[in-house]
Amino acid sequence: MPVEYTGIIEEHEQVRNAVGMFDVSHMGEFTFQGTDAPQFLDNLVTNLPSKLQVGQALYTPMCYPHGGTIDDLLIYRMQPDKFLMVVNAANREKDWNWITLQARPFAHVEVLDISDNIALIAVQGPLAKNVIQSLTAASANELAYYHAVFDVLVRGTTAHLSRTGYTGEDGFELYVAVDKSLLLWEALDELGVKPAGLGARDTLRLESRFPLYGHELDETISPLEAGLGMFVKFDDHEFVGREALWTQKTNGLKRKSVGLTLDGGIARPGYPVHNEENHRVGIVTSGSYSPTLKHPIALALVDIAEAKIGTSLKVMVRNRAVAATIVKTPFYRRPSN
Repeated sequence: MPVEYTGIIEEHEQVRNAVGMFDVSHMGEFTFQGTDAPQFLDNLVTNLPSKLQVGQALYTPMCYPHGGTIDDLLIYRMQPDKFLMVVNAANREKDWNWITLQARPFAHVEVLDISDNIALIAVQGPLAKNVIQSLTAASANELAYYHAVFDVLVRGTTAHLSRTGYTGEDGFELYVAVDKSLLLWEALDELGVKPAGLGARDTLRLESRFPLYGHELDETISPLEAGLGMFVKFDDHEFVGREALWTQKTNGLKRKSVGLTLDGGIARPGYPVHNEENHRVGIVTSGSYSPTLKHPIALALVDIAEAKIGTSLKVMVRNRAVAATIVKTPFYRRPSN
């Protein structure tokens, strides 16, 4: 997927205001099947896949024993003992090696990497449901958020259809065999759905405060520090990294991810964040001009003492101090229907 097709702002606005499509076939897909699959996945990740009903999906971090994040994932329950996991493309090999190592004590789970066989097209925006409904007999309107239907016909092609996405808008994702993906892409193009690239995907997810692995999350940043505590289920749940995360939770965080608005200048990942006494208190993890809000925004990992909403900070943009304020996130929330 290119950074842009016709321009980042144009593509961003078409998704916010109408509908756009993303070729995200670079994502990785693993399946887990067998009677041990629910227990294994509960042990592997911080959320509770075993609690999913068939057709439901969840978002979850996956952690190392020290609490750092290996990846953040989507998991779908396809059958009582079959699950589909979607992993970040850059982490596919690392995730696979970790998962297969962790699976060794579980005799009754088969793990398969089906990434090379699957293409993934995301259709996102307030008009997405109308587009999808024109391509399938499955009811797009009745499909709840973070739910999926499997092996349905979409323009005559068998696909998994989920109501998920990474933009903050209503939207759907289509998992289809690689050799059928061009047919769906062309069908969407015929309906006037314009493609969007990585640039718009980044600005859209940032406005909605969705983390990006390698920025808000990595092996040195825990889900709790990243503000993802709601996806870490401690109650009656043993999982890799639990002890370290519980210690972090009970002792109190030393740093935390926060949202910033800037008064001028674009914050980029790695830029230092200073407090009003000019002491370095954090680092920018993501930053951009917000096409929707019409001003610069950023996410930063800062010392917990500086992490309160309303706190004034400074981002060092090319050695120039730019005023910034911690604000409530997400920066953008789509209007209620």
